[in-house]
Amino acid sequence: MAWKCAIVDVPFGGAKGGVACDPLHLSEGELERITRRYTAEILDYIGPERDVPAPDMNTNEQTMAWIMDTYSMHARHTVNAVVTGKPIDLGGSRGRREATGRGLLIVVTEAAKRFKMKPSETRVVVQGSGNVGGIAALLLHEAGFRVVGISDIHSGIYNPAGLDTPAALKYLQTTRSFDGYGEAERVSNSELLELDCDVLLPAATENQITSTNAERLKCKVLAEGANGPTTAAADEILYQKGIFVIPDILANAGGVTVSYFEWVQDRMGYFWREDVVNERLRDTMVASFNDLCRYADAHSVDTRTAAYMLAIDRVAYDTRMRGIYA
Repeated sequence: MAWKCAIVDVPFGGAKGGVACDPLHLSEGELERITRRYTAEILDYIGPERDVPAPDMNTNEQTMAWIMDTYSMHARHTVNAVVTGKPIDLGGSRGRREATGRGLLIVVTEAAKRFKMKPSETRVVVQGSGNVGGIAALLLHEAGFRVVGISDIHSGIYNPAGLDTPAALKYLQTTRSFDGYGEAERVSNSELLELDCDVLLPAATENQITSTNAERLKCKVLAEGANGPTTAAADEILYQKGIFVIPDILANAGGVTVSYFEWVQDRMGYFWREDVVNERLRDTMVASFNDLCRYADAHSVDTRTAAYMLAIDRVAYDTRMRGIYA
């Protein structure tokens, strides 16, 4: 998270935390009690000027609202800047829910420009159909890209002519599965990653692209929507194959960028229109993408190495300038 924030010039640090449980087997009341107890345990470590939590896997706006309310009860006044990803009516930012998917659209569009690929001729495969993959697929479809494959946790569908992405996702929402969807061929999640496409967007979970399957990938651009979808061993194979990787610490940084925007809005008590949020997100992601490409070209390194070089440079500069208080 520290490197992700640094690469998009968001002045936050980085941390991760959570509760080991399976929320699918818990009632809403149980989830609320767990969330509030967890928040109470970390009260000394979070705050608008300390650590600002944000949504991740298996959490949503409701979870963030519980955290904000629990913290506020202890503070004896409303502190909506303690957490981001909240409902809009509780100080959330417009565009936050779609931010990670929109960030992916932005970097994929920039990569398409770099390689002179027309959106209408650019075949995209998306692994995952949740808050990241599903929204990214919809936005890419709306932008004119040809989404040819998408999956859920069980399996995927593929149509080389292009999917009607809104219809496919509506079907999934209704039936909770792509089983029986008649407008495409059924494929497994592993087969989906190896489909012939121009852009592959793994947006499900970690360690999906490994030394076992990396050699069989056929994409030109790999945009990492999930955190850590590619193993270190696979990275070298992708580099040798000439696949342009947009690393996760940039590709999926749209969420943390708009979380920062939400924190800013909460702190000043003034909220922006959604088009303003989206415009500022685009400015941030495009500038960071261009910085990444410049680092990769200038140092003749792969894009993941360039991403860490860029992020570490920014953190190291700030550390040197601050010095050490003895």
